[in-house]
Amino acid sequence: MDHEKHNILGVMVNATDYDSAVTQIISAAHQGQSFGVTALAVHGVMTGVLDSTHQYRLNQLHLVVPDGQPVRWALNLLYKVNLSDRVYGPNLMLAVCKAAAGEQLPIFLYGSKPEVLEALSSNLQSKFPNLLIAGKQPSRFRTLSAEEKQQDIQHIIDSGAKIVFVGLGCPRQEIWVYEHLELLPMPMLAVGAAFDFHAGTLPQAPAWMQKRGLEWLYRFLQEPRRLWKRYVLLNPTYLLLLFLQWSQLRKYPIERSTPPLEEIRYG
Repeated sequence: MDHEKHNILGVMVNATDYDSAVTQIISAAHQGQSFGVTALAVHGVMTGVLDSTHQYRLNQLHLVVPDGQPVRWALNLLYKVNLSDRVYGPNLMLAVCKAAAGEQLPIFLYGSKPEVLEALSSNLQSKFPNLLIAGKQPSRFRTLSAEEKQQDIQHIIDSGAKIVFVGLGCPRQEIWVYEHLELLPMPMLAVGAAFDFHAGTLPQAPAWMQKRGLEWLYRFLQEPRRLWKRYVLLNPTYLLLLFLQWSQLRKYPIERSTPPLEEIRYG
């Protein structure tokens, strides 16, 4: 394990573990530094593969951890980094909350529905009694105006939060983090389904399925109509493209990514 970023199909992913990721996030929080973080499984990587503009966004984030086992396997296969475990977004969220509670660093929860945020807040504070939740902002599930975006930024800053967890779903949450890199002086973590998992509104796959890279199958069986394209189409495509990269039949230069022309302002 070298903690460096490595090219997986044109998306730069850190070969890192939980301890290193938490240390970097907490350090940035103490220093008041903007620090963009996301946890990518196969779907997250493929959003960058299929969209050169989103690839650019992902590659501007400070820390991109291998959330999915197939992403960890790709790092080990291509770069021999010997990662023994993935860095699962929901578990990373808990590890950061534990550290934040111990160091009195207030957090902010951005995204999802009001009822999910209430259950999530209650469960987090039950698990970490010293955790300070400075504020919450549910998603509006639409594109925000410039005025609304500025209001949200001010709300987060005024709350005194030192870390923001973003649960808008992939790729909207990564777009949000990218758009706020120069606007919020704190770590911002795109953690996706972690909000629903820790709120108790969405069940997690059993540990044995997670370990074997079968979490996608569990989630597909839970929500087949919503997720079938993600898993039935993207998973085989990921494996094919990874084979081409491994065999050196195809290269994925990051220089081909395209900077966004304008902000989207999701919320």
